[in-house]
Amino acid sequence: MSPLQTATARVVAALEGLRFPAPVDVVYDPLVHARRAHQAWLTRYGSGRKELVLVGMNPGPFGMVQTGVPFGEVAAVRDWLGIEEPVERPEQEHAKRPIEGFACRRSEVSGRRFWGFVRARFGTPARFFARFWVHNYCPLAFVEASGRNLTPDKLPREATAPLFAACDRYLADVVRATGASLVVGVGAFAEDRARRALANLPLRFGRIPHPSPASPAANRGWDAAAASAFAELGVALDG
Repeated sequence: MSPLQTATARVVAALEGLRFPAPVDVVYDPLVHARRAHQAWLTRYGSGRKELVLVGMNPGPFGMVQTGVPFGEVAAVRDWLGIEEPVERPEQEHAKRPIEGFACRRSEVSGRRFWGFVRARFGTPARFFARFWVHNYCPLAFVEASGRNLTPDKLPREATAPLFAACDRYLADVVRATGASLVVGVGAFAEDRARRALANLPLRFGRIPHPSPASPAANRGWDAAAASAFAELGVALDG
């Protein structure tokens, strides 16, 4: 296995036995039910050293939960990244958030914005992944009984210690595997967790805004804000 595949296997094993209290009703791990697509992502784009790792929070219900790829809006993953693999149905599934894989017709706005930004500036996946890697800090997605998405920062405190310990190790494994010297959080939560998890490594840290439609600032022009944040970090976006 490659170092990234080893890191993935390690975190899957670490998370397997974790249980989460209310308001969590269902937990999805796309590293398991969408493992074929995730492995295709690692194999196709994860080789070689990277300059920078972009770190998201966790899978979105219509993104990585369906495709196994961070910010994995179906059309972007299938049509631009060229990944489409069978996705299994997990044992426990929420009726309002079914796992449909690449048949999912809902578009994840965050993923559409993120990969649209990357495509506009790099043109091809090869040019982007020659320098960058994309990773979600927490591989799990959490669904409340109502069907509402619950992000890791909103979990009950007693549930976060073992979860964050496993996610910290996972991020450290990924950053070491890529050889990156700069780690950039996509949003404040990801930046904060990266700084904590990687405090003992000789790295630079930064942040770009999150492309979520829940953010009024992102809805007013996320592309320009992200480009400005990269410029402040001294990161060129010309491939």
